[in-house]
Amino acid sequence: MCKFLPLRIAVKDSLVLILLVIFNTIQVTDLANNDMDLQSKQSKTKVDANNKLVNFNSNDDYLNSCPVDQDNASDCLTLNYPCINCVRDIDCVYGNMYNYTCEVKPKIICNGSKIFNRTAMCRFCYQTEKWEHRCEQKANCNSLASPTKFYLTNCTVSDDVICLGKRKFLKKVRCSWTSGTRWGTALILALTLGGFGADRFYLGHWQEGIGKLFSFGGLGVWTLVDALLIGIHHLGPADGSVYI
Repeated sequence: MCKFLPLRIAVKDSLVLILLVIFNTIQVTDLANNDMDLQSKQSKTKVDANNKLVNFNSNDDYLNSCPVDQDNASDCLTLNYPCINCVRDIDCVYGNMYNYTCEVKPKIICNGSKIFNRTAMCRFCYQTEKWEHRCEQKANCNSLASPTKFYLTNCTVSDDVICLGKRKFLKKVRCSWTSGTRWGTALILALTLGGFGADRFYLGHWQEGIGKLFSFGGLGVWTLVDALLIGIHHLGPADGSVYI
């Protein structure tokens, strides 16, 4: 007659078994979440007649600055970025003039053919002249420093310029910004009220202005020196900006 032996499970084995169960549960949950995310992404796209995926989350911000009704319609040839897309192969010689194939973007209403050619120089957008793009000015550098300081900022090509590559790029520009301080006003204050430190107060040099005020312009010597320094643009605003 067979006897059943009592089942003994060590505490260590029990902990290992529990950890395996928890790990398996987490893995199954992650697989289910990934499958749901995949189905959600697939629901945002649609297959057209040519079996090409069409993304319905396209950016239509350009419509805010382009004609979208017949009342404001203009000739298609007169439209600029962002209303048109112009394409040119990069195998062109820099500096030479080439024909770019331009096409009006969807939902834009204009008169004439929506596909046309436009002549422009072969160059990348970051190679455009400084008057053909605008850069963000930064006021956290000293414009009067010697040697001249440079900083990296974002630049955007003008809408009427056709170029290769991205229309927004980084560029290192010279630190030159103004806070509205006028050179003529500073010079007049230095010549008339310089003995009271008016020129220093106007430029933002408060400590030196107080010193000139209580020393009566260094008995006139300090007044003449400041007038000379302002006249040759050596003394400028305390915030590091340039005169206007």
